[in-house]
Amino acid sequence: MPDAILIARPEPGASETALRVADMGFEPLVAPALTIEAMAPRLPSASAVAALLVTSGNALAACLPIFRDTALFAVGDATAARARELGFVRVASASGDADALADLVIRAIQPGDRPLLLVSGQGQGGALAVAVRSAGFRVVRRVVYRSCPAAALPQSATTALRAGQVRAALFFSAATAHAFSRLIRQEGLRETLRTVDAFAIGAAAGVALQALPWRRIGVAAKPTQDAMLALLR
Repeated sequence: MPDAILIARPEPGASETALRVADMGFEPLVAPALTIEAMAPRLPSASAVAALLVTSGNALAACLPIFRDTALFAVGDATAARARELGFVRVASASGDADALADLVIRAIQPGDRPLLLVSGQGQGGALAVAVRSAGFRVVRRVVYRSCPAAALPQSATTALRAGQVRAALFFSAATAHAFSRLIRQEGLRETLRTVDAFAIGAAAGVALQALPWRRIGVAAKPTQDAMLALLR
């Protein structure tokens, strides 16, 4: 498995990234450091909210079918594309991070009688809610999933690392980087990373990766998958 690219993000995103990596001529090695666990919060009715704010594609399933026709503001293009595939009708993408999403919402709509519904993972979305509220919007937050650390890395990943067959590893969040670091220590694989590049989607993930002895750490120019994959070239 020469030139393998380890993909540490959880499913379902990992498989989509694997297809992109394969299209670039590399061998994808899916090794989720986290698993996604759906939660079942009580959501308001569609008529009670002005728009839906989505910080991750992992949050979309909880919004079906109630909010299919509700205006949906997605943090990035991949989340927006996934929303359209699932049948959401009115989708706009911030093509960036939480700050970009707040800016998009503030530009696109005016505060009104109905609140915005922010759906996110556990421990996420707080800064976005603060930014939007500071512009005069009311925000209802609901946690619709949580990320749980994987018990172990797949055998295929540990074997490839020990054999020196991994060229680079991709990290789409700081939480993923922290969970991966724990698994690497658990497996006694720290020294195998000295010949591996680590690529992070943003600064926070990049900082989290510094706990391990990578050959080098790169941070994407923009917090998007396209920018992440550009680091492989």
